[in-house]
Amino acid sequence: MRTFRVGGAVRDALLGQPVNDTDWVVVGATPDAMIEAGYLPVGKDFPVFLHPQTREEYALARTERKSGRGYQGFTFHTSPDVTLEQDLARRDLTINAIAQAGDGALIDPYGGQQDLRAKVLRHVTDAFGEDPVRILRVARFAARFADFSVAPETLQLMRDMVHEGEADHLVPERVWQELARGLMEQRPSRMFEVLRACDALARILPEVDRLWGVPQRAEYHPEVDTGVHNMMVLDMAARLQAPLAVRFACLTHDLGKGTTPQQMLPKHIGHEQRSADLLKKLCNRLRVPNECRELADVVAREHGNIHRSGEFGGAAIVRLLERCDALRKPQRFEQILLACECDARGRLGMEERPYPQRERLLQALAAARSVDTAVIAEQAREHGLQGDQIGARIHQARVHAVDGLSLRA
Repeated sequence: MRTFRVGGAVRDALLGQPVNDTDWVVVGATPDAMIEAGYLPVGKDFPVFLHPQTREEYALARTERKSGRGYQGFTFHTSPDVTLEQDLARRDLTINAIAQAGDGALIDPYGGQQDLRAKVLRHVTDAFGEDPVRILRVARFAARFADFSVAPETLQLMRDMVHEGEADHLVPERVWQELARGLMEQRPSRMFEVLRACDALARILPEVDRLWGVPQRAEYHPEVDTGVHNMMVLDMAARLQAPLAVRFACLTHDLGKGTTPQQMLPKHIGHEQRSADLLKKLCNRLRVPNECRELADVVAREHGNIHRSGEFGGAAIVRLLERCDALRKPQRFEQILLACECDARGRLGMEERPYPQRERLLQALAAARSVDTAVIAEQAREHGLQGDQIGARIHQARVHAVDGLSLRA
């Protein structure tokens, strides 16, 4: 029984990057032998074991054979006869198909080290084409390794997979998993660049794909193209180290512009509600977590009002805070404002422009939340008021508190 460190741990070590998770492959062993050695079995589809001390994953060397459509359409074969080279052959990219022995020696039968030096993402064998999740993985790696290119033959293989319908068999959970990971990479726009280049984006996220080629008013958007703007917003979110929910909101904030009637271009009147409607369908389709979908919904509907909030008086600001549920969820409102800042700065030549709306609205929120609602409610009840009448009193007190700040730009 021999063990080898494999995959991302070897790749990242060679790149001089931190190694967070280490995976191992075991050659010449059986499941019974692993259990006898103290390893804990955890694999459902094929034998994977946890080390008794480190809890790192050890998988038996295996081969796989296509048996159906989609990423689940495989049968796996493990036996002591499966070689390390056979196991590495089933991996997605050459840079992920390098193994390291216990003495530090590298086993690299498919040229992964050369591709690391050349900064190329290249598939290992044509077996790549049997698993549509690998389309998403290559796109995600392009977002992570922003200075790597996708090999032309790999991009063509990905395009062939899309045209043959493989991408149509992706299950929502895996699409969201890879999308979420790609959004959190250093340059998330590259994920969508690669997905567009292989025609996969139109199949996976048609609401996003149709944004390219849609013009906007140049005085507000010097970059003009809505798709270009969307990617600039997304990369600004990465630059500002925004959390996943904010990045997803940035990706989806302008979906409605893709359905603006031709005669209404380059204006996009009413795109906010259209964005929210499209967002709901997208989230249902991909089973997006509630935290992400709820934040994105508010940003889609209210980002224009937040941008214009410097023109608002106290009453309009309090109504905005109420629509955003900011009084109950102030931390989420901070994330909403961060997404709006990314939108405002994700424009050609405006990347360094300040966004005073964020600080003004946070001040307004603090003033509105400082109102002692219990005292106001008690006083209102003493005057015989109840229900909505008490709510109106509280609302007016918040308006008065915000008006006292002189927040107009």
